[in-house]
Amino acid sequence: MQHQHRQPELVEGNLPVFVFPTELVFYADEQMSHKQVLTLYNPYEFALKFKVLCTAPNKYTVVDATGAVKPQCCVDIVIRHRDLRPCHYGVYDKFRLQVSEQSQRKALGRKEVTATLRPSASQEPAGPRPHDEERRLKEQFAESEFFEQTAYQTGRRKSGGKQTWLSGGSLESRPAAGGPSLLTVLLGLVCMAALMLPTLGEQESTVPVYLHLSVNKKLVAAYVLGLLTMVILRT
Repeated sequence: MQHQHRQPELVEGNLPVFVFPTELVFYADEQMSHKQVLTLYNPYEFALKFKVLCTAPNKYTVVDATGAVKPQCCVDIVIRHRDLRPCHYGVYDKFRLQVSEQSQRKALGRKEVTATLRPSASQEPAGPRPHDEERRLKEQFAESEFFEQTAYQTGRRKSGGKQTWLSGGSLESRPAAGGPSLLTVLLGLVCMAALMLPTLGEQESTVPVYLHLSVNKKLVAAYVLGLLTMVILRT
């Protein structure tokens, strides 16, 4: 008896959304930090539409606040801080990336990303964020109100910006300041090998059953590979 592969039922609000990083930090005295990049990954077998919302949209410019991500691809969303006044130092804002299937309007999943402006990287405290600050942030964002970003589209970005394959295919070149570490390359090869293994339940395969991976494990491998890809391209 052959198993039929079916697309999992898409429940509103339950679809995991993969975004990196989960926190944006802008520094007023570092011009290069005024532009940050959020990478949205789509490890699924279907295309996704996305929308970027923000609790303080007037403080930011978002290139391609709406768009689409092809299956097994990722897209970069450029966010620029445009209000660097000292009164905004230490204020935490929040972005929400909301995704849906292209043929539907309901939101299948969402992910929140915090953003803050700080005066200088040299004044950054060492160590992890204190627990009381973590608790304060959770209380602050418990009932956050999100607003749509003002549309800002470049002439050549019409479907979610440049998209990069999560596994296989070709990657668009970016300026490189140095080569990736051996550990990063090895981990990437492991993830690629995991994606090439048969999926659990496939009958016609010469690969031993214990090497068959579940769909969830392959999603994790695709997500990790996407993160490694961004690390390699930025080094």
